[in-house]
Amino acid sequence: MNSLFAFIARQRAFILFILLEVLSLWFYFKFNNYPSSIYFHTSNYYVAKSLQLQASVTQYLNLGQVNAGLAAENARLNAELTKLQNKQVPSVINYKADSAVATRFQPVVAKVVKNSIVVAQNNYLTLDKGTADGVQPGMGVISPTGVVGIVKGCSEHFSLVTSILHIDPPMRVSSEVRRSGEIGSSRWEGQNTEIVKLFDVSRYKSVKMGDTIVTSHFNSVFPAGIMVGTVKKLGVSSDQTFWDIDVKLATDLRNLSYVYIINNRLQKEQEQLESTVK
Repeated sequence: MNSLFAFIARQRAFILFILLEVLSLWFYFKFNNYPSSIYFHTSNYYVAKSLQLQASVTQYLNLGQVNAGLAAENARLNAELTKLQNKQVPSVINYKADSAVATRFQPVVAKVVKNSIVVAQNNYLTLDKGTADGVQPGMGVISPTGVVGIVKGCSEHFSLVTSILHIDPPMRVSSEVRRSGEIGSSRWEGQNTEIVKLFDVSRYKSVKMGDTIVTSHFNSVFPAGIMVGTVKKLGVSSDQTFWDIDVKLATDLRNLSYVYIINNRLQKEQEQLESTVK
């Protein structure tokens, strides 16, 4: 305390000068309209800038939470859309899906924690949801833009997903040309990580450049109508029987953050019944 008093005593002239300067500036801005107005607008400008910067930083820090919320909302909307699509049938058929069939596909939101994208390799993804969240091997995985893969294995809190970019054995997706309804099978040949092949579509069936390829209703893993991609190249196979079709994937597998694990609640029942066929 004595040191403080001694310092004030030594610097009393400078301290008095600073106090008088502050007091004079206060009187200057307080009782003069023009400088008062300049000070008001300038201070407001910098305060607004600082608040804008603070808001930007806060928004950036909350992006993870916002993305997770959007992913959950998309999962809910996807479930509703799938339910409506399962109920849609041609008007000439007197058919109505029961509630169990219409709601059999239930999405679970998961975050991608690891992802491999390598040419001519077996590519996998690791997700942060496992058996504790109801995830089981064999479930399909999609993104907001299209097909991703199939769950290969699970631990309590993580899942390993076989990517559609998988060559041994190749992952096959029962697919459909949306415009014409022609059915084929999509799979990757291990070359371009943006392109898969669509096989088994007769060359006498209608396929055009730019056609949309979606999942068909002939599988128990993915809901029908999920995007696979669009026709990028069209030719004829060497045996002259089928189309040779290149499909550009709708999903950019290099930039996945959140995906949806598709739980088909009736999958085991369907597969058990089909396994009885000899």
